[in-house]
Amino acid sequence: MFQMKGEVPPSMSGTCCCSLDGHIYIFGGCDDRSQSNQIYCANLTDGTYLWRRIVPGSGSAPSPRDKLSCWVYNGRIIYFGGYGYKELTDIDSRNRSFIVDEASWVTDVFWGWNNEVHIFDPQQGSWSEAQTRGRAPAPRAAHSSATLGCRGYVFGGRVMETRTNDIHCLDLETWTWSEITPVTTSPVGRSWHSLTAVLDDSLFLFGGLSMDCKPMSDGWLFNVETKTWREVKHPYGNKPRLWHTACPGKDSDVIVFGGSCDYILLTDKGHCNDALVFQMQPYPLFRICEDFIAKNVETCELLRTQLPHLPSKLLKSLLKRVSFYRPFKKQGV
Repeated sequence: MFQMKGEVPPSMSGTCCCSLDGHIYIFGGCDDRSQSNQIYCANLTDGTYLWRRIVPGSGSAPSPRDKLSCWVYNGRIIYFGGYGYKELTDIDSRNRSFIVDEASWVTDVFWGWNNEVHIFDPQQGSWSEAQTRGRAPAPRAAHSSATLGCRGYVFGGRVMETRTNDIHCLDLETWTWSEITPVTTSPVGRSWHSLTAVLDDSLFLFGGLSMDCKPMSDGWLFNVETKTWREVKHPYGNKPRLWHTACPGKDSDVIVFGGSCDYILLTDKGHCNDALVFQMQPYPLFRICEDFIAKNVETCELLRTQLPHLPSKLLKSLLKRVSFYRPFKKQGV
């Protein structure tokens, strides 16, 4: 654990986080007062771990929002959607990029959902709004997104009072939207789930909150070429998650961390701090051997005595795997 300093961001929920060129960026979110449109950055490679609030050099930041998503492509961060507020003068009644939440407004300030696409260029420190073509997804929040090649994908989320199961694609070269119609049965509509790019042509969907407010633990693989969904069998059927994070790991694994196992608006006791690892394809022989040694080195004297004789690079890799599996062994997994 690192003690990060500098211009530390305030405690927020619903922020959007990504990694680019060794830096971590967070944008938006909500605290106990309202949504934010500030962006912060920290260099994870120089050993200082200092947060810095970025003041845009040009362009205007998106309006304050939370529960949005982003894609990283061609050295830029592309943000989509979210729930937040706008002043009346900023709402164009001719443009359906913002849907007002009629239950939440104060005088000339309106909250609601949007489907805007905003681009942040870290090199220039600049904001711009993409001029997209095609039929954009309905304004939404608490959806999921993933980047695969030059395309950004969006699945589900909350659209007003509905949790959807539609999937859309934005070509990040031409800025053209298209909706994908699956040829197989789709997962049920949901929000607060995760979508992770795996292999060269697939996206892994996990968890979320269903339309009837049920925390889910199902996993699905979507092939973008064949437009097919396939439910994935996994050992975490008793570990529902929502509002968690997910990232690709080694050998096309997907690692899910944190989140809640309960409907977080009704209870504050369901927070999780365990990591779930999903295997998306058969492991190579080297990975199988590495995992076997890491899981058994502390109980097998032969492995333990031979470990120091390994080449330094291999030894370093194995020690990382040993550290990864140690918490699982303590839990009896």
